[in-house]
Amino acid sequence: MATSNVQTARIDSAASQPQPADDAARLITALHELAPKIAARSKEIEDGRRVPGDIAVSLRKLGLFRTLLPRSLGGLELTAPDVVQMLEILAAADSSVGWMSMIGVTSQIFCTRAPLAVLERVYQNDPDALTVGVGTPVGQAEKIDGGYRVSGRWPFSSGCQNAQWIAGHCVVCKDGQPLMTEHGPQTKLVLLPADHWRIEETWQAFGLTGTGSHHVVLDDIEVPEAEAFDLFGGKSAVAGPLESDVMPFNASFHSAVAVGIASGAMADLVAMANSGRRQLFAATELKDSAVFQHEVGKLDAELRAARALTRMQVEEQWSRAVAGAVDSKADLAEGLQGSAWVHTACVNVVSGCYALSGASAIMNSSPLQRRLRDIHTARQHFFGQERFYGPAGRNVLGFTPVHPISGR
Repeated sequence: MATSNVQTARIDSAASQPQPADDAARLITALHELAPKIAARSKEIEDGRRVPGDIAVSLRKLGLFRTLLPRSLGGLELTAPDVVQMLEILAAADSSVGWMSMIGVTSQIFCTRAPLAVLERVYQNDPDALTVGVGTPVGQAEKIDGGYRVSGRWPFSSGCQNAQWIAGHCVVCKDGQPLMTEHGPQTKLVLLPADHWRIEETWQAFGLTGTGSHHVVLDDIEVPEAEAFDLFGGKSAVAGPLESDVMPFNASFHSAVAVGIASGAMADLVAMANSGRRQLFAATELKDSAVFQHEVGKLDAELRAARALTRMQVEEQWSRAVAGAVDSKADLAEGLQGSAWVHTACVNVVSGCYALSGASAIMNSSPLQRRLRDIHTARQHFFGQERFYGPAGRNVLGFTPVHPISGR
């Protein structure tokens, strides 16, 4: 593959740039410093049903949305385990900020399936661009001479109001009829500047209310053939670990957000207990109660287990990706298994914190009430579903692995 002038310039300058470990430490430190400021604005985030623009800009300037991209594209070339730590920090500060950040991080690795020319156009003028997208193939890409005419209405486009680029997954059609392959309808992902899309403000939800997960719409937009790409079966345009199947990382990134939400709930409970709270008719302060101490200890153990599984799993995934040994069937089944367990554990932790906090937690002003709604909403996502224990169980029993989504 030929190297463009933009790519060459970035490769030549890479030697003078900080090493990935330095960038990771810098970014993790910066996110720890930013976290209290984000947490202080949680009510504003929830009431506005979106992440405020200045918070999104701060995360962009820190380089969060180019963490995994190669330096040839202006990226930081960090590791997926680094990113898991970052997402946990942000989700502990505010669930919606953590979720939007996870979508931005995940989108960057899926976009490596785009042609290199598309990636360069996205990142050469703005290496910190936030890209979001919807993987559900609900759009229609009608074949025309030289490309496609794309229309559709995609739900759950988290972070769309803060994005510079938005992607939508489409079924490819000819004369209005889907074009079929041996595995089902042919699909393509289209990636376009945010100003090509119309946002319909439909996001009224039980939890994660600040994610701005509205519908996004395209009306008869022409996309050249060379710029539409295969989301799941396409080849990576960049060399290195992202040449592997990146779906397993998505499971770990979702787990990181769940762990962050649960960590925030534990911190809220501890802060409340250390404030001198005494329950009605209780003989001692809450923190001095042996029963309370016992229950907090149990919750902390479950949280530690969820964090340990998330980090162990992503480290193993990354090691296999570096070695070029990711199994798109077995590793995804394991990733979905781990994500399902982590989400269940984190629901237990947040629910336990809510129950231990007493009647004050029922108020809308309570951060524990918000975190309870957020973790239950996160668990409803595809990556929190317990139905994916089955494929992992089959693998443990020695069956030939199949893809846990397609069943092939």
